[in-house]
This record gives sequence, C-alpha cells and structure tokens, in this order.
Amino acid sequence: MDASPFHQGELEAQALAGESSRGAGIRSFMPDQHRDFFALLPYLFVAGRDAQGKPIATVLAGPEGFVTSPTPNALNIAALPAPGDPADSALRAGMPIGLLGLDLRTRRRNRANGVISERDGSGLKVAVSQSFGNCAKYIQLRQHEIMPSAATAATEELGNLDAAASALIAETDTLFIASGSESGLDISHRGGRPGFVRVEGGRLSVPDFAGNSYFNTFGNLLREPATSLLFIDFAKGDVLQLQGVAELIWDGPELADIDGARRLLKVEVTRACRRKAALPLRWGEPEPAPTTLATGSWRQDRAA
Repeated sequence: MDASPFHQGELEAQALAGESSRGAGIRSFMPDQHRDFFALLPYLFVAGRDAQGKPIATVLAGPEGFVTSPTPNALNIAALPAPGDPADSALRAGMPIGLLGLDLRTRRRNRANGVISERDGSGLKVAVSQSFGNCAKYIQLRQHEIMPSAATAATEELGNLDAAASALIAETDTLFIASGSESGLDISHRGGRPGFVRVEGGRLSVPDFAGNSYFNTFGNLLREPATSLLFIDFAKGDVLQLQGVAELIWDGPELADIDGARRLLKVEVTRACRRKAALPLRWGEPEPAPTTLATGSWRQDRAA
C-alpha cells in the first residue's frame, strides 16, 4: 500500500472526528490542469512563517498570468507583498510556504505547498512538494473589477480588534486560515452565511462544516495552535490580517448554537493588522453557494 499522504496530526484529527480519507487527490506534483489553473488567477492566497515561526496569511495580486508553472513541481509568482505587509519578511528563500489558488468567479480552488526556492525583486519561485484540489463547498461566487493602481495606505497595527475590524469580521461570509506543522504550511478557505464568525471581544468562533475529511487545518492546529486569519473587504479592497492561538472544540452543547457545525474553531487574537485599499480589485455582490445556504446562523443572533 502507498504511504499515507497525511501527517500524524491530520490522522489524529480524522480519528477525533470519526472520519477518514485515503487522500487520493493529494500528489507530490501538480497535474497539468492545476498548473493551467494557477495561470488564470489575478490573486493568490499565501501562508508563511514570521520571525517567531508563527503562521501569517496574506494575499498577492497581479494580472492574470502572474503565476506560472514551468514544471510540475514549480510555481513562479511575479508579485511580492506590498510595503507594510506583515507577511513580507516571512516570504524569503528557504522558508516554507502554503498556497491557495481560488477563483471566486468559478468556485474552483487548488492547493500547493512547498518551499520558496528563490526571491528576487520581481517575485518568488516555489518548489512544490504537495498539490491537491479542494471541493467548491461554501465558496460564494464573486465577480471582480480591476482598479487603477493607487498608493496603499499605511499598515495599521491594531492593539485590539477595533469597531471597524469587528464589524468586518461579524459581517463576512469568507475567510482564509493559515496553519502549520512540522510537515509544512497550509492556507485554506472557510465560508458560511454572513455573520458565521462570532466575535466576542478578541475571541472569534468559527463553525467547521462538513468538508473533504482531510483535516489539514485541524490536524495542523492539533500540533501547533498558532494560526492566522485573513479577511477581505470585497467592496473596498481592504485586508485584515490576524494572528492568534486556536482552540478546537470537537463536541458539546455549543455546537448546537449554529446549524451545520460539526466542530468549532476558536481563535484568541494576539495581533491584528489592517491595510486599506491593499488590493487593486473590487468585487460585486456575492452569490452564496448551495452548501452555504444549507448552513445556519448563530442562535443568539437570530434571537436578537
């Protein structure tokens, strides 16, 4: 039998959830359809490790074709983090990297993880060691427009989540989460109805709905609770980057507070950075995924 593509944390998470997967779609190279897909994207979600070794999530943008794949184990990214991006120093040669290609126009997404083999003034080269597709569950369709280049506002280091940051999180239907283990880094998508993330001061609660049974994120967080969340204001192009410590809730009465939750992820926020108009893109109104419409809202919000 082939060796499992999952590390011990992922296998432990699968056991705790009472689910399993052969991981048949996980490969040590990118198939041609994945390589071609990355070249269609105008943005790319990225996970790196900061100077303290903690995951940090960001998003890079460029014209379609700014990501190319010269070989099945290589991705070239013709973009670098903007000045002030807290992930900038994490994306350097020799460091692990997690990549998520997600086209909100089609709900298609593919993952690629590996190591940054080179960084120069024009971008990054990545040696890919793992590649796999993800299903379209909980992805809201969005069409984007490209905006003229403009000076990006200075990065705001927020001591705590302020009213604007809390409002963005409380209204969102989409987030991205970075996590890591001894095996490398991942960045993944989470989606739900607007307000699916509960905000209680500096503590966030995110339901974990039925997925592909891989448990890449939860498996990582079992090994390393440090995590990073990325939120986008799709109407303004603002980016909110959080770092924090995760707690995993596998069962109990709290799961009944939101329909569809199989588990809960709680994050205690330790750092928050906001970059206004960081993306040269603006998105229109979303079309919820059918799977999103099958989920619920937090019960106290309904009562309110």
